Amino acid sequence: MWLSSEDNGPHLGAYGDAYADTPNLDRLAERGMTYLNVWSTAPVCAPARTTIISGLYPPSTGSQHMRSRTSLPEGFRFFPQYLRDGGYYVTNNAKEDYNLEKPGEVWHDSSREAHWRNAPRGIPFFAVFNFTVSHESQIRRRPHAAVHDPGLVRVPAYHPDTPEVRRDWAQYYDKVTEMDAHAGLRLRELEDAGLADDTIIFYWGDHGPGLPRNKRTALDTGLRVPLIVVIPPKYRHLAPDDWKGGATTGRLVGFIDFAPTVLSLAGIQPPEHFQGAAFMGEYEAQPSSHLFGFSGRMDERYDLVRSVRDERWLYARNFMPHRPHGQHVDYLFQTPTTQVWHRMWEAGELAPEQSEFWEEKATEELYDLVADPDQVHNLAASLDHRQVLDRLRSSLRRQLLATRDLGLLPEAEIHSRAEAAGATPYEYGHSAAYRLEEILEVAELASDRARGSADHLSRLHAGLLDEDSAIRAWSALGFLVRGQRGVRAGGLKLREALDDEAVAVRTHAAEALGRFGNEEEQSRAVASLLADSSLDKRGLFDVVLALNALDAVGEVAKTQRAEIAALPLERETIAPRNSFYVRRLVEKILSDLD
Repeated sequence: MWLSSEDNGPHLGAYGDAYADTPNLDRLAERGMTYLNVWSTAPVCAPARTTIISGLYPPSTGSQHMRSRTSLPEGFRFFPQYLRDGGYYVTNNAKEDYNLEKPGEVWHDSSREAHWRNAPRGIPFFAVFNFTVSHESQIRRRPHAAVHDPGLVRVPAYHPDTPEVRRDWAQYYDKVTEMDAHAGLRLRELEDAGLADDTIIFYWGDHGPGLPRNKRTALDTGLRVPLIVVIPPKYRHLAPDDWKGGATTGRLVGFIDFAPTVLSLAGIQPPEHFQGAAFMGEYEAQPSSHLFGFSGRMDERYDLVRSVRDERWLYARNFMPHRPHGQHVDYLFQTPTTQVWHRMWEAGELAPEQSEFWEEKATEELYDLVADPDQVHNLAASLDHRQVLDRLRSSLRRQLLATRDLGLLPEAEIHSRAEAAGATPYEYGHSAAYRLEEILEVAELASDRARGSADHLSRLHAGLLDEDSAIRAWSALGFLVRGQRGVRAGGLKLREALDDEAVAVRTHAAEALGRFGNEEEQSRAVASLLADSSLDKRGLFDVVLALNALDAVGEVAKTQRAEIAALPLERETIAPRNSFYVRRLVEKILSDLD
C-alpha cells in the first residue's frame, strides 16, 4: 500500500521537526525505515508522477513539461501493468496526472472509490491513496484558524520574516497535520482488516512544500521529500541488509527508483529500459551515488534547470540564466508569501540571499547541504570547492547524455521531430538524428555568460547558420543571455535570425533585440513576436514561448497593446486547462503595459 501526499517536504516529527505534529506517520516510522535523502526528481506534481509511473526520467521521454501529454514507445508500459500481469489487483485513489498517454488499461480501478478491499478474495493487491489536503492551494485558503503558532515558525533564510510568510508556513504545518490524520485512517483500515502484518507500506510526499522557492525550484528545497517504508517480519527477506524498524538510512533514493523497487518486491524483474534501480526486494541493486532532478515549463513559464546531489553537495545547471527562479507563474502568485516577497523585492527591502529568487540566475549553483540546508550560499565560484564542482558537473553531463535528454529541444520540436520521424519522442531522442552531444555543447556555451571571448562569440555566430534548428536556437539564446554586449556582438546575423524558419530561433533573437537593440530592431522584434503569439498561426508551445519573450521585452511592446489584446486566447483543438497558459500570459502582459 502506498500513501502519498501532495506538496510537502520531510516536515514530520519522524524527521526531527519539533514544530510538526504528525503522530500517525511518526508511529509508522517507528515500525519502518525512514529515508533521509530522497528526491522527487521534479519539483512539481505531474512530471514527478511521470517519473514514478513510467520508470523513466521524463526528459528522456519528452514529458518533463507540465501537461505535456507524450507517448511511450510500443511495448513500454506503466509499472502497475506489470503488477497486473503478475497477478496483482491494482487500484489508485485517485490522482493520475501522468503527463503521458496511457499505454492501455493501467488500473483495475482508478477513482475515489478505488480500494484494496475490492480485490477478489485471495488476490494480492497494490493500492495507492493520495492525500491532497496539503496541496499548495490549501496553504493559502482563507479563512483559516491557525493551529500551529506562526510566532514559532522557522522562517528559511531565503524568505523574508513577515506576518504573511509566518502565517503561510504555519498553515502549511496545519495542513500536514490534517494529511497525517488521513494517513492514520488508511493505516487503521489495514489494521482493522487484520492485514497490517501482510502488507508492505510506503509513505511519500510528491515534492517540496507549496511555497515559493520550494515547489517549482529544482534545488533540495523543492525536491527533497519524506519516504517511510514498513516491511512486516514475514517479508524481512525482501528488505535491505541494514533494514531495521525505527531506524533511518542515508541511502540516496529517487522517484526513478520507485517502479523497479515495487516490481522487485513482487518478485518481478524490472524491465531493462527502466532507468532507476530497486532499493529493496529480490532485484535490489547497489545504492545510487547521485540523485538527479530537473525542471522545465511550469504551467505558462519556460525554464530549463538540471540538478544533481550526492550525500552532501548539490549542483544545479541553469540553461536559461536570464530567467529568475521566481518567474511570474499565475498560480504561484496567488500565495500571500509570494506577493509580499515580490513587493519587498521591488521596493529594495530584501537581504541579498532573499533577493536572488527574483533576479537572473547564476549559470551554476553549488551548495553544501550540511552547512547550508536552505541553499542560499552559492559556492560555484569558490576556488576551494572547484573539485566538488567539477565532479558534480561531470556527473550531470553524463546523465544528460545517458538519458538522451530531450529538454535541450524547444518543446514544440520535441513533438514535431518525433512525428516527422514516425517515432515517439523517446525513440527520436535515442536515434542518431538527435545531435545531442553537439546541441549540449552549444547549450553549455550559450548559457554561460562568462564565456564572452571572440572565439566563443564566433562559435555562436557559426551556430546561427547550422542546419539544426536547436543549435540555431541555442546560439540566438546565447546572444540574449549576454545582454547588450551580446546583441552588439550578434550584429547582422542576429537580425537575420528574425526570419529563421524555426519559431524558437526567431523568438530568442527577437527577445534579444527587443530588450537590448536599437529602436528599429525593437520594432521588428515586437512584430515578429506578435506574429508568433497567435494561436491562429502557431501551435500552443510556440505561442507560449513567444508570449514569454513578449512579456520580457516589457514597455517596448506598449505601442502594440491593441494587437496584443486582440490575440486569440484559445483553440478548439487545445485542452481548456492548457489554453489557460495563453490567457494568463496575455493578461499579465496587458496588466504590465497599463
